[in-house]
Amino acid sequence: MGHVLVQQWMSVDGFLAGPGGEGDVFAAVPDFGDSERHNTALLESVDEMLLGRRTYQEFAAFWPEATDQPMARQVNGLAKTVCSGTLGAAPWGTHEAARVVPDAVAHVRSQRGSDRRTIVWGSVSVMRALLAAGEVDELELFVAPIALGAGTPLLAPGERPVPLRLRESETWPAGVTRSRYVVTR
Repeated sequence: MGHVLVQQWMSVDGFLAGPGGEGDVFAAVPDFGDSERHNTALLESVDEMLLGRRTYQEFAAFWPEATDQPMARQVNGLAKTVCSGTLGAAPWGTHEAARVVPDAVAHVRSQRGSDRRTIVWGSVSVMRALLAAGEVDELELFVAPIALGAGTPLLAPGERPVPLRLRESETWPAGVTRSRYVVTR
């Protein structure tokens, strides 16, 4: 059965981005070494990265040329799928282009009979659609040491609660807490 892990960075008060954008969260982290080591190991068991259009565009502008980054080899070599109703193609530098699908929920459901392991990074609208449809198996949150007071919340106002069971948690020296939850159905 396919497996979907959503991974998000957020503030201690639950915002994925502040009024100034997602840089507000990342600016609070003095050292990303622990998260890079964690994800380098994690990506060994991931088959596909599922992204929304905006996150894809940000990643495609950075990762293909970021050969000095610890995760670059794995990120660039991973199969990618972009959920977009407007993109006709999704190139990834000199690496294999991403596949474009119009509907993230339909794509994930089509993978459910396989052993495929998918990770969703960022991509708030994709994450929210998958959570609402009950198509997320695990949610991993990296909580940065900052309270923003406003911004983009994990769930949109009015969305139904998502029941979770803590699977594991750790705190890293940079003040980041990583918690992985199983989405209970």
